[in-house]
Amino acid sequence: MTLAAQNINNQEDAWWFIVAQGEIVLQPQGDFIPYGNLDDLPFSASLIGNKIKIGEYHSSPCYLVQLAEKIDVGLGEYSSLRFLLGRVEDSLFDMAGRAFQISLFFQTHQYCGQCGEKMRAIDWEIAMKCYHCQHRCYPRVSPCAIVGIRKDKQILLALHRRHQQDNRPVFTILAGFTEAGETVENCVEREVYEEAGIKIKNIQYVTSQPWPFPHSLMMGYTAEYQSGKINIDPKELCSAAWYEIDDLPVLPNPGTLARKLIDQLIIECR
Repeated sequence: MTLAAQNINNQEDAWWFIVAQGEIVLQPQGDFIPYGNLDDLPFSASLIGNKIKIGEYHSSPCYLVQLAEKIDVGLGEYSSLRFLLGRVEDSLFDMAGRAFQISLFFQTHQYCGQCGEKMRAIDWEIAMKCYHCQHRCYPRVSPCAIVGIRKDKQILLALHRRHQQDNRPVFTILAGFTEAGETVENCVEREVYEEAGIKIKNIQYVTSQPWPFPHSLMMGYTAEYQSGKINIDPKELCSAAWYEIDDLPVLPNPGTLARKLIDQLIIECR
């Protein structure tokens, strides 16, 4: 699925986000994302036809190239998006995440959810339109709250079900999606009580992070313990406990919002 043809300047240096089957082409060094102009890159004409401008990074355009399958484009190896976490600037990771989310959007919106007819890409914005019933769709963004909780000089960390089978299980903070008609702060309180059984206070917004797994916007908070005894939801968590800041288990990778919030709590606890 492609947008309308765009004017191409073969001499213009650009960033190329080449995505196929849930992975991205990365070079083995530097910023990992291929960079250069078309005259110097080994692209075929068919690849250029799938080019979609998704923004700019360091004053150079960024293009998404969607491939139906992994083919050798002569620029590097296919890898997971998570490989870039903590290895590149946050803004470059966010752009790579945007490429993944837009690619997923086109893959999952080929037919109209209202009447079932074939949808077509709009040529002046990133959207899909059904010209039969005029229904229009944009890339989905799912708001999600994530919160680091402090109790004196301890931090609440949990082992989630999805990390149970990892070789090195990662202990992280609590998070969940907002529900219809709910503020993000309400979501923070509800998710903490549902997953860990405790009440919190002094909820403070810190920062946000686009999280392209697959299409979330994570809004990060810190909070303080108020009352209650830890009582986990076994459908969500394997365990949860208060950890001393000098005796922490394996934490999320640098570059994640979870790690940023944990690091902030560690500073507050000292």
